[in-house]
Amino acid sequence: MAKQETRKTFAIISHPDAGKTTLTEKLLYFGGAIHTAGMVKSRKSKQATSDWMEIEKQRGISVTSSVMQFSYDGYAVNILDTPGHQDFSEDTYRTLTAADSAVMLIDAAKGVEPQTIKLFEVCRMRKIPIFTFINKMDRDAKDPLELLEELEEVLGIRSCPMNWPIGSGIDFHGVYDREKQWVELFKRGEKERNIIPAFQDGESNARVKAIIGETLYAKLEEDIELLDIAGDPFDMEKVSTGLLTPVFFGSALTNFGVQSFLEYFLRLAPSPAPRMSDKGLIQPDSGKFSGFVFKIQANMNPAHRDRIAFLRIVSGTFNRGMAVQHVRTGKRIKLSQPQQFLAQERNIVEEAYPGDIIGLFDPGTFGIGDTLVEGNQTFNFAGIPHFSPEIFARVRAKDAMKHKQFHKGMQQLTEEGAVQYFTTAAPGAETLILGVVGQLQLEVFEHRMRGEYGVEVEIQPLGYSLARWVKGNKKEHELNLIQYGGSLVVRDREGRLVVLLENEFAERWAKEKNPDVEFVSTSYE
Repeated sequence: MAKQETRKTFAIISHPDAGKTTLTEKLLYFGGAIHTAGMVKSRKSKQATSDWMEIEKQRGISVTSSVMQFSYDGYAVNILDTPGHQDFSEDTYRTLTAADSAVMLIDAAKGVEPQTIKLFEVCRMRKIPIFTFINKMDRDAKDPLELLEELEEVLGIRSCPMNWPIGSGIDFHGVYDREKQWVELFKRGEKERNIIPAFQDGESNARVKAIIGETLYAKLEEDIELLDIAGDPFDMEKVSTGLLTPVFFGSALTNFGVQSFLEYFLRLAPSPAPRMSDKGLIQPDSGKFSGFVFKIQANMNPAHRDRIAFLRIVSGTFNRGMAVQHVRTGKRIKLSQPQQFLAQERNIVEEAYPGDIIGLFDPGTFGIGDTLVEGNQTFNFAGIPHFSPEIFARVRAKDAMKHKQFHKGMQQLTEEGAVQYFTTAAPGAETLILGVVGQLQLEVFEHRMRGEYGVEVEIQPLGYSLARWVKGNKKEHELNLIQYGGSLVVRDREGRLVVLLENEFAERWAKEKNPDVEFVSTSYE
């Protein structure tokens, strides 16, 4: 098996509190990457491995994507743990550009929730396979058939249960594996897997019935018969094109069902796929190294205040110390200290292959969406979009003497992509304006400026709700815009012309009065 075929690179998506970080921890635990899984509910004494940022530790939420690697049964697994909070969905979108598949986590009691819908649509846009883990079966839950119905009616995707729950809450007895025809029994507090055959002969049926009781046995028998007759059969082609999702039931908090899910997932999930560039598809086995930067994170190590650019390898073999071409700048750079991650823990990597994620020390060289290639290749991978912010605010340092630290923090945190900044067009009297998707991003920005750069900032909300990039040859003074405050002309950090607008009415007005320019809601890195 070629090296790239052993790589499984996936993102985990869910609504907040569905158990995403807990599932990540348990996958790392089964992969031998950690010895004790940190639980989200006991943050006072222990933090989850993937939530390294101080504000995450305080609030018990993930607000930035984490990258983690481990090995299991001959596979090299790359987990991209994404923020569940809707204010950080753009970070999730960028992370999904580096994934080959996604694991969608559903709370068995709540079903499909609003943020799950948004994240699912992002996966659908990218046409990546989705595997579903229905979590918290050891608590009171919706009927499993009702949950499958929700997947189809709310998300519009058909489902194929790979296992089936036996009860829920205090009556949860385990799951029936439809392919292997066995029952994996659930007993609170037990760590060992307890597996017995089922529906194979009279003796196995009698044993299962004696353990789970006649009522649950009759319901299991009825449900399995219904699924066999009326359910969707497993179809790998439909899974690969995002039309069908394999479904697994379990309880991440108690470890139950996670190991069997991992084993199925590694067998079924796709290996690294070709990626589109401006010169066509780049195949993983094309020979020469190539990759793209999908994330930049400042201050991962507080002691060194470093910046890390996360690179997804698309083709060829990466070797430590190799020289590559930075396509955007045309410069040749040497990649001497590549790293792989288990949250804050880092290891120098000597070789890496398509599908792998590596971290590169970034002295300010890299930007989100940058393409790195070996030799004289000249293609660029498809750009990664910035979406229009929905909340805008003026920002300044409270202490004018900390001007230098303020601008360093502004530059580095906005280069990560979670917040955008704009400047007013007036030369010599520029005002810095932050643009974010959600209010929590402003709070995280303020927290990090204080904690990582020693700068107290003053944030003044503005009344705009849309940013539109101007495509055309007009200069700012040539635009015909509302004069009473319904719009503001600014430039983004790349110097591109942008109009901030109060509402959709102001946008329609601007379009009508400027028919020779195009107003677009995304910019590409």
